[in-house]
Amino acid sequence: MKGLYCQLSESAEDVKFVIQETEPPPAVSDHYVKVQIKACALSPLDTKLLADLKLQKDVVPVGREIAGVVLEVGPKVTFFQPDEEIVGILPLDAEVSGLCDVVLVHEHHLVPKPEKVSWVEAAGTIRDGVRSYTALHVLSHITAGNTVLVLDGASPFGTIAVQLAHHRGAKVLSTALCLEDRHHLEQLRPTVGFQESLVVRVINTSDGKADLVESCLEETGGLGVDIVIDAGVRLYSTDSESTSKKLLPHKHDIITLLAVGGHWVTTEENLQLDPPDSRSLFLKGATVSFLNDEVWNMSSAHQGKYLHIMKDVIEKLSSGIFRPQLDDPVPFYEATVSMEMVQKKQVRKRHVIQL
Repeated sequence: MKGLYCQLSESAEDVKFVIQETEPPPAVSDHYVKVQIKACALSPLDTKLLADLKLQKDVVPVGREIAGVVLEVGPKVTFFQPDEEIVGILPLDAEVSGLCDVVLVHEHHLVPKPEKVSWVEAAGTIRDGVRSYTALHVLSHITAGNTVLVLDGASPFGTIAVQLAHHRGAKVLSTALCLEDRHHLEQLRPTVGFQESLVVRVINTSDGKADLVESCLEETGGLGVDIVIDAGVRLYSTDSESTSKKLLPHKHDIITLLAVGGHWVTTEENLQLDPPDSRSLFLKGATVSFLNDEVWNMSSAHQGKYLHIMKDVIEKLSSGIFRPQLDDPVPFYEATVSMEMVQKKQVRKRHVIQL
C-alpha cells in the first residue's frame, strides 16, 4: 500500500515529498473505522506547528482531508456502519497518509457524506468550511447585518468564507489580487434566482490604485467594518519585501478600517502590535483573534461542536450554498508534483487527488 509522505531536512523548511510503501492498517479496534479512500485534498504542511507540538518526525504523512467508504467498524463504533460514505479530516498526529488506499480513523474525526456530493467536492471543501465557521462563528460571532471584509476572497478559503458570510445575512466586501480574481468574485451569485453578486464591493489591490481603508470607510458610511478576515498582513513597510507581500494590507490599515466593537481574525501567526496599535484597538473596543483550525483536535471538550461544524459544512455543500474553488482532480501518480506546488503556494485552486 502506497501513500504520500514528506521528508524533512535539518532546516525543516527544505522539504521533499515522496510516494512510498507503508504497512497495511492493523485490525479495527474500539472506536476506529476502516475507510477506503476515494479522494484526498492537499493543504500546505505546517512544519513549524508540528515542531511546536513535538509531532515532527523524519517522515511525515501528507494528505488529511479525506472522503471515502466505510469498510469495517470497531466494536464500540456508534456513528457508522459498513458501506456508508464519509468525509473528514485526519488528526495532526495521524500515522498514515490520507492518500493510502485504506486508513484507520477514529469515528470522532468523520461525518456522513450525502450521495449527491461528489468525493472530490467533499474532500476539497471540508477544511475551508471548518476554517470559515471557526473565523465567522466561533471567533467573530457573525450576525445578520454585519459588514464583513474577506481579504483575498478568490482563494479557496476566501470563497467559502464569502459564501458563508452572505448566507448569514452579512454585507460582504473583498479584495482581489488580480483581474481574474476580481472577475471570479463579481460572478459569485446565490444558488437561487438571478440576484446580485455575493460581494457588494470588490477592491482590486493589484495595481496599487485602490485604497483599502478609504474604500471600506466609503462603503460603510465612515463607520468601519465589523469583521475582517485577513490572508496575512504586512508588519513593516520596507522596499525589500517581496511582490506578494506588498499586496497584503499593512496591520495599521486593518486597525484603521475596523468599526467600534469590531473583530479582526488574523492568519498571521507572528503578528506584532505596537503600543499605538494596541491603543487604537482599546479605544474601539475591538478584538484580535488568531485563526488556527487545528485547535479543534487539541481538546476533547470541543469534539461535539467540531463534528457539528463539519456536518453543517457538508450539508451546505449538498444544498449548493457552498461552491468551492476546485482544480480538476489529480491522479495519484501526480501527487508529489501537486503537493510541491501547494506547499510553495503556487496554486490558486484547491488540489484534490482522486483515487
